[in-house]
Amino acid sequence: MSKLYIVPTPIGNLEDITLRAIRTLKEADLILAEDTRTSGKLLKHLGISTQMHSHHMHNEHKTVEAISERILSGITIALISDAGTPAISDPGFLLTRTCIEKGIEVDCLPGATAFVPALVNSGLPNDKFVFEGFLPVKKGRQTRLKILAEEPRSMVFYESPHKLIKTLTDFATFFGGDRQMSVSRELTKMHEETIRGTVHELINHFNTKAPKGEFVIVISGKS
Repeated sequence: MSKLYIVPTPIGNLEDITLRAIRTLKEADLILAEDTRTSGKLLKHLGISTQMHSHHMHNEHKTVEAISERILSGITIALISDAGTPAISDPGFLLTRTCIEKGIEVDCLPGATAFVPALVNSGLPNDKFVFEGFLPVKKGRQTRLKILAEEPRSMVFYESPHKLIKTLTDFATFFGGDRQMSVSRELTKMHEETIRGTVHELINHFNTKAPKGEFVIVISGKS
């Protein structure tokens, strides 16, 4: 039966792909990849020769209709991103929604995603939490931070290295410098590291040691 598979891929360590994910990628008629060059290296490593097409944030609005029609015609498509689970701060939501609207079966496999190990590693309450992904860069950023300043649950953010200190400084301004937090970088990779402390302590740390890698931030909610 034709369907759309959402397939998580490793965020670093190549051993973090499931046997089911490998089988699904081998059996699919077509793989949609965020960057075919990046994913090509992974597929070659896994011995997968399934045809790939590009599907990313710059073309997904234009292609979801055609892709869904191809699935309706009888083929099976697997969607992957550069790393982690598609649609979590990556392309995938629009295609998933379109397929559901057209009655196409969507099957999301469990697998790698960055925020879960970062949240568990943080030592902060994780029975309830809010996933925010990337904050707005400009428009709506302050409004969002003002709202989140009152959030009682732990909050999870993604951030790039060149914006990390700005984001931590904004947290100090809107949440207070004494909030407890955890910053994880390069999860599952050789230089994986988690730093814990107050907002002020982590600002001082990264002012001394320049941020490198991709970051997951976990910060405590308002007490």
